[in-house]
Amino acid sequence: MTVELPSLPVREILPALGEALETSPSVVLSAPPGAGKTTLVPLFLLGQTWLNGGKVILLEPRRLAARAAAGRMAELLAEKVGETVGYRMRLDNRVSAKTRIEVVTEGVFTRMILDDPELSGVSAVLFDEFHERSLDADFGLALALDVQSALRGDLKIIVMSATLDVERVSGLLGDAPVLQSEGRSYPVDVRYESRTTDERVEDAVVRTIVAAHRSEQGSILAFLPGQAEITRTAERLAGRFDQNTMIVPLYGNLSQKEQDAAIQPAPKGTRKIVLATSIAETSITIDGVRIVVDSGLQRLPVFEASTGITRLETVRVSRASADQRAGRAGRTEPGVAIRLWHAGQTAALAAFTPPQILASDLSGLLLDLAHWGVADPGSLCFIDLPPDTTLREARSLLVELGALDAHGALTPRGHQIRDLALPVRLAAMAVSAAEEGLAAEACLIAVMLTEQGLGGSSLDIEDRLRRFRSERSDRAEAARGLARRMAAGLTASRIKGEAALPGALLMHAFPDRIALQRGGRGRFVMANGRGAEVPETERLAAAGMLVIADLTGRAGAQRVLAAAEITRAEVEAHLPEAIVTEEQSFFDRASRQVRARRVTRLGVIVFDEAPLPRPRGEAAARALADGVRQLGLAAIPFPKDVDQLRDRIGFLHRSIGEPWPDMSDAALFTRLEEWFVPFQGEAGGIDGIKGRDLAEGLLSLVPYGLQRDLAKLAPTHFEAPTGQRHPIHYDGDEPLLSIRVQELFGLKSHPTIGDGRLPLLLELISPGHRPIQTTRDLPGFWAGSWKDVRADMRGRYPKHPWPDDPANALPTARAKPRGT
Repeated sequence: MTVELPSLPVREILPALGEALETSPSVVLSAPPGAGKTTLVPLFLLGQTWLNGGKVILLEPRRLAARAAAGRMAELLAEKVGETVGYRMRLDNRVSAKTRIEVVTEGVFTRMILDDPELSGVSAVLFDEFHERSLDADFGLALALDVQSALRGDLKIIVMSATLDVERVSGLLGDAPVLQSEGRSYPVDVRYESRTTDERVEDAVVRTIVAAHRSEQGSILAFLPGQAEITRTAERLAGRFDQNTMIVPLYGNLSQKEQDAAIQPAPKGTRKIVLATSIAETSITIDGVRIVVDSGLQRLPVFEASTGITRLETVRVSRASADQRAGRAGRTEPGVAIRLWHAGQTAALAAFTPPQILASDLSGLLLDLAHWGVADPGSLCFIDLPPDTTLREARSLLVELGALDAHGALTPRGHQIRDLALPVRLAAMAVSAAEEGLAAEACLIAVMLTEQGLGGSSLDIEDRLRRFRSERSDRAEAARGLARRMAAGLTASRIKGEAALPGALLMHAFPDRIALQRGGRGRFVMANGRGAEVPETERLAAAGMLVIADLTGRAGAQRVLAAAEITRAEVEAHLPEAIVTEEQSFFDRASRQVRARRVTRLGVIVFDEAPLPRPRGEAAARALADGVRQLGLAAIPFPKDVDQLRDRIGFLHRSIGEPWPDMSDAALFTRLEEWFVPFQGEAGGIDGIKGRDLAEGLLSLVPYGLQRDLAKLAPTHFEAPTGQRHPIHYDGDEPLLSIRVQELFGLKSHPTIGDGRLPLLLELISPGHRPIQTTRDLPGFWAGSWKDVRADMRGRYPKHPWPDDPANALPTARAKPRGT
C-alpha cells in the first residue's frame, strides 16, 4: 500500500528507516515533538516488502493518544477508524478483518504477546514515546526481544521517542542503528516566569494564562500536576474571559467523549484554554494551541514495598518532559512555552522521568513472568532490572494469594488470576468470589476500582457501586460489559444464593488491610499493623471495621481513599482461614515481665484474649528478647564479672579479629537469637535474668576451640609479687591494670598478657588510691621518673615505703611497721 504522506520532518528519514529495516531487525528512532513519527512511520511501513501482509502494532502510553493516532492515520487514508487503521484498548476496540495497523495501549500489547508468544500475523512492533518508561512498555519490549531472538527472527522492532536515551536503548537492541529526525515543525519561544515559594501552583498558572491570553494569539495548553489543581484553576478562571474563550479540562478520569472533545480544535473565531495533566504531553496534537503554560510539576505513583501501598507524589518534571510539553506549542504554528520556574533550574531537572519498574508494585509483572516461564527477570532484556526488594514483596503476596507455589511456579489458581485483565489483588478476589458463586458482583467491583471516576469519587465503595450500576455513559456500559465477560470466564457452581456486600468480597483482595477502629472516630489499625485514617465527616469514620481498597500517604500517616464497611461475622464467614487462635507469650513493658495469653486475631488485630499462666522455656525467652529489643541492651542487668567477660572477648575481637566475636551493643543486639534466647528459658522478666546464663550465652559465641585460650590471651586478673590478685580492665583501647606501686617492688620486667606479647597499661596509684603515673615500661619508670615520684610521695605518705631502688625492694601491700 502506497500512501501520500504529509510533509513533516520525519518524512526525510523514512527512506533511511526502510534501508535500516532491510538489514537490521531493530531500529531506534529519535524525533522531536511535531516531527510526525507517530502517524507517518506506521503508514510508511505498510509499503515495505518485508511486511509480507503482516500487521503493524503501534504502542501508545495512553488511551487518548491511541485514539488520536488511529484517527489521524485513518484521516490520512481517507478512511474510518477500524478499516486499515484500528485501535485496541481495555474498554474500546475498533478493529476489523481489514485492519493492518493496530494502535494499542501498552498493557494490551503485554497481554497480546503473553497469550500469543509468536505474535502470529504481526510483522512489526513500534514502541512510541518510549521515554515515558512505563512498566508495561519496559516489559513489552523485553518480551518482544525475547520472541524476536527465539521464535521470530523476522519480527521488526522500532523504539521511538522525542526525548530518548538512545545509546542505552540501542545497546539493549543489540546495537541497533539509530536514526535522528532533526528540528520541530515550528519554532517555540521558551520563556521563564518564576513562581514564588508561597504562591500556589494554580494561582501562578491563572496569573500566567491571563497575561498570555491578553498578549498572545491562539489557544492555550496549561500543564498542572493533577485533577484537583485543574479543578481549582478552572474555578479561578471562571468569568475572566468572554464567551469566545472556552475553558476545558483534560485528565484521565474524564469520559472518552470529554477527552476527545478537549483535543478538538476550537470553533472558528474562538479560543480554547485546555487545563491538562501529563496526559497531553505526548502523541496528541490540539489544533490551534500555540501557547503552553508549564507548572513544571507532575504526579507520579510511588510504590512502597514495606507497606504494599502505591501513593501519588507531586514531583518536578524531567528535562525530557519539559521539552515534550514545550513542543506542544509548535505543532501547527510558531508558539510560546512559558515555564513557571527560573531558567537556571532547568539544568537541575532529572534528564528523564524515573522508569516505573523501579517504583511500582511488581506482583503483576512477577505473575506474568511465571506464565512466560521465567524465574529470573535478569534473563530478559530489561533496560533497568526490577529491584530485588520489590520482587521479594511481590513474590510473598502472590504466595499468600495462592497464585504461586513455594518454588515460584504458577498454581492452577494463579493461572485463573493471570487470565483476568485485573490487578493481582482484585483478580484474586474475583477468583475467590467465583468459588462462592459471586463472580459477577466481584468483577463489577474490580472493574469499577480500576477505572478512575466510575461511580464517582466517594470514599465509600458501596456508595460508588450503587452509582456505577445506574450510570448510563458509554464508558460505564463498556465497563459493565467487561465485568460480565470476566465473570462468564470464571466457571464455578453457585454456592450462595444471596448477594454479598462489597466488603465481604474485598477481604479476599486486601486481607492485610482489614481494619479495626482504634483510638477514636476515623482512626483505624489494619491487620498489617499500619494505621489509617478516615475523615471524621465521612460516614465510614464511625464504622467498627473496614476493608481498605486504596489509601495514600506515608507509613504512619495514611489516609483512606476507598473502603467498605464489614463486620467480624463477615470475616469469619468469608475469610475463616485468616483468623487464628493461638497462645502467645509477650513482654509486658510496664511490668518488665513476660506474660502469656490466648488470643483470637487477624494479623495484629486482636478480637479476643484471655490470660494464661506465666510461660517458661523458649517461648518465654523469645518474649524476653522482644523486651530487650524494646528497651535496648542497656536494660540487661550485666553483673561486673559478666561485663568483664564481654570486655575481654571484645578486646580480642578488636586486637585479633575473627573468629573472636564482636561484643559491641549493636552486634549483640542483632544476635539476640544466638546468645540470649537459648539461655533465658527460666527468666520470667528482666529482673530474673541471671549472670551465669548471660556468661554462658556470651561464651557460646566464641568457637569452642578458642574458649580455652581466653584465660591465656585475656586473663581476668594479674597476680602481683605480693600474691594478691588485681582485675585487669578491658573496656578501654588497651588492657589496664590499676595497682598500688608498692605491690610491684622487686619486678624487673613489665607485666604482660597474651603469652608475654602484649604489655599491660599500668596505672600506678598511691596509698590514697590516686594515680601517680601511667606507664608501659616499668623498668624504665624505676630507672627514670621514680626518683621524682618518690620525693613527692614520701612526704605525703610517710608511713609507706619509698625505697631508693624499687626494682630490688620487697613488695608490700601494707604500711611500714610502727617504729620504722
